[in-house]
Amino acid sequence: MFQSTPVTGRQDTEGLTPLPCPILPLKGEVSNRSQFLMKTIDLSAASVRDLNQALHDQAKQITEHAWTITHPDGKHNIAAGVDEALKIDIYGHAGYYCAGMNKKADVIIHGNAGVGVAENMMSGSVRVKGSASQSAGATAHGGLLVIEGDAGARCGISMKGIDIVVRGNAGHMSCFLGQAGRLVICGDVGDNLGDSLYEVHIYVKGRVKSLGSDCIEKEMRPEHLLELTELLERAGVKENPEAFRRYGSARQLYNFKVDNAHAY
Repeated sequence: MFQSTPVTGRQDTEGLTPLPCPILPLKGEVSNRSQFLMKTIDLSAASVRDLNQALHDQAKQITEHAWTITHPDGKHNIAAGVDEALKIDIYGHAGYYCAGMNKKADVIIHGNAGVGVAENMMSGSVRVKGSASQSAGATAHGGLLVIEGDAGARCGISMKGIDIVVRGNAGHMSCFLGQAGRLVICGDVGDNLGDSLYEVHIYVKGRVKSLGSDCIEKEMRPEHLLELTELLERAGVKENPEAFRRYGSARQLYNFKVDNAHAY
C-alpha cells in the first residue's frame, strides 16, 4: 500500500499512525505538492521489491523526500541501494541487509536490525533504535551508523571508512580486518577486537575481553579526544570522551617476514 501523508517535518514518534489519505499508484502523475508529502508504504500489502524500486526511482527525479515504512516484520533488504538524499523511517524490526549500499539517505530503524545492516554503505546515515545482529556496517566506505542498543559479532568487519557508534556492547571479532574509519563502543566488547586490522581508530569505554592479532592499546592524545568528542556529538550520544581507551594496529602484519615462512 502506497500512501502520501501531509507532514511538516520528519516524524520520529514511536508508533506513528499515518493519517487517512488516498492510495496512490506506484507509478503515475506526481502532484505539484509532492514536496510537502510523506510517502507511506505498508509492507504487509506491498512487496520489498516494489518498495526498493520506488526508492531507486528517486535518483532519477525526486518526487518524495520523506518516506515511512510500516509493518517491515523482519523482511530482508529493506531500503537497499538507495542513491538519493531521502529521509526514511522504518517502524518495526528489519531483516538482513537493511539499508545496504546506502548513498546519501538518512535511515532510521525504529526496532532491531538483522545481519549486515548498512553493509557497504557509501554515505548518509543509518540509525538503529534497537540492537543489530552480526556484521553491522560490513565493508562500508562512508557515512555514519549508530546502534542505540547492542551490536552482534563482527561489527565493522572489513570497514573501509564508515563511522560506527554503538551505545551498548559489541560481540566478538568486531573490526576484524578493519581498514579505515572510526569504531566507537560505549559498552563492553567480546574476544579478538580488531583482529588483523589496518588503520581504523577504535574507542572503547567498557571492558575488552581480548585483543586480536596485531591490535594494541594506544595513547589517547588530544587530537583523538577531539575526534571522539566530535563523533559522539554527531551521533547524538552523551558520553565523556575521557572515559574511553583507544586501540589500533601495531602494524606488524603489513609485510611478509621471512622468519615466519615455516608457518605457511
